Amino acid sequence: MVQLTLNGVGKKTVLETARKAKEITEYFQTRLIITDHYKVAAEIKADGVYLVSSEVCPTVVRKELTSWQIIGASAHTLNDCETLIEKNVNYIALGPFQRLNSEAGLDEKEYLTIMRKLKTNIPIIATGSIVLNDVLDVMITGVHGIAVSEEITRNFNSILKFKELINGGTTHEQRWEPGKPKN
Repeated sequence: MVQLTLNGVGKKTVLETARKAKEITEYFQTRLIITDHYKVAAEIKADGVYLVSSEVCPTVVRKELTSWQIIGASAHTLNDCETLIEKNVNYIALGPFQRLNSEAGLDEKEYLTIMRKLKTNIPIIATGSIVLNDVLDVMITGVHGIAVSEEITRNFNSILKFKELINGGTTHEQRWEPGKPKN
């Protein structure tokens, strides 16, 4: 899945860039999600929209999109997640994930607590400066996936390593199970 995020540019630039991105993602049979610009997502028939802020309600956005287009939204707390679940989003990006030595964001224990309390089928995706060394700590919390961009931007070849870690490596001993403590 590719998420197109354009800040500080006009609607014309967003629309032109989104159209080009749609051509590329269609060629590679990859989903395209447009950040915040839900009217552009509707116009170019992107696969969906990701709402970063709570300025626009997902139920309002749903009326602008077709039934097959998905809506994702950003959450930072358990309460945010519960509100988004009530508004029928298709996925929730929860974060930011922060290593234990950081003061801001959610750590592994907070993710575990939120995941245990939510008990939802809506995919929860961990976000926020996740690096290769964080993958196992994040995935054992029970999230459905991770969003990474900074690490891939620095080293495009890291995609393969992320994929290997998420899929649990190549041997049975390396496989993780959601909610199961690390060895």
